[in-house]
Amino acid sequence: MVGQVSADETRDGVKLTNLDGPLFDGAEATKRDLVDYLDAVRDRILPVLRGRALSVIRVRPGQAPFMQKNLPAYAPSWIRRVSVWAEASQRQVTYALCDDRPTLLWFANQRAVEYHPALILRDRATHLVLDLDPPDLAARDGGAGDGGAFGLAVRAALLVRQALDDAGLAGAVKTSGAKGVHVFVPVAEGVAVDDLAAATRALAARAERLDPALATTAFIREDRQGKVFIDSTRAGGATVVAAYSPRIRPGTPVSFPVAWEDLDRVAPADFTLRTVPGLLAGGDPWAALLPDPRPLPADLVAEGHTIPVARVQAMHEGRRRARARRTP
Repeated sequence: MVGQVSADETRDGVKLTNLDGPLFDGAEATKRDLVDYLDAVRDRILPVLRGRALSVIRVRPGQAPFMQKNLPAYAPSWIRRVSVWAEASQRQVTYALCDDRPTLLWFANQRAVEYHPALILRDRATHLVLDLDPPDLAARDGGAGDGGAFGLAVRAALLVRQALDDAGLAGAVKTSGAKGVHVFVPVAEGVAVDDLAAATRALAARAERLDPALATTAFIREDRQGKVFIDSTRAGGATVVAAYSPRIRPGTPVSFPVAWEDLDRVAPADFTLRTVPGLLAGGDPWAALLPDPRPLPADLVAEGHTIPVARVQAMHEGRRRARARRTP
């Protein structure tokens, strides 16, 4: 990133302050680096944020990172927003819509490092998403080539791709920016949210059946037995970290799209706040890699409706186990 003389400046009418302070411990970057990065990739990240209720993860000096959903009262009046009823907390939440450069710069100045847009766009489900979370093998995690955690996630992603092919669907894949992988499947308009959630569960189950020694849909962590968790719960009002979003991890990695054929040749550390702008000089790989939306097969939806919702099933199982532990 190109350094500046002053620690404060103004861009597109947005005042930027304290730019030369460290971003967070282990970031190997300053707040200026975050601002410069997001400004450099704005034509890539804004299309995946625009029109979607946005949650961000911010990090303040000396504090733990925290997720912000409700747009604070001090936010500028020119930021577009949408009010959504949150069933879990039984309240209205006012989310920002990050639709333009000034809004993105304002969030960067607020030290918003991670950008998690909703999967719903104007009350319409747009993608089926599977989040592949490998077991913690940090001691030997160096990428796809050495059998580390990311390598396991890559192998599980290929199972998902096979399940998609078998169902007549297609998706694109990106690194999560941590050790996992996200598979995005564009779906045709008019899909009911409960049908989308059902299809997501069915695809996860089909991928698990292809190699149950590698992958699992077990929501309870202690039941996963060192396997890759295929998380099918990212549906409805859920969020997923956006393509091109930085992550609050050592070195400030970035969630980055990868062609299926290249997935076993990369590592999460290849894509960082410093390297990604140069990788995007030739275009927008996420837009290029996403296939056209397709309707969900009826048999996939029907199968999914026979599979219990993972979070609900896990809640009931947790209560059952707690009762069993209390029983002499």
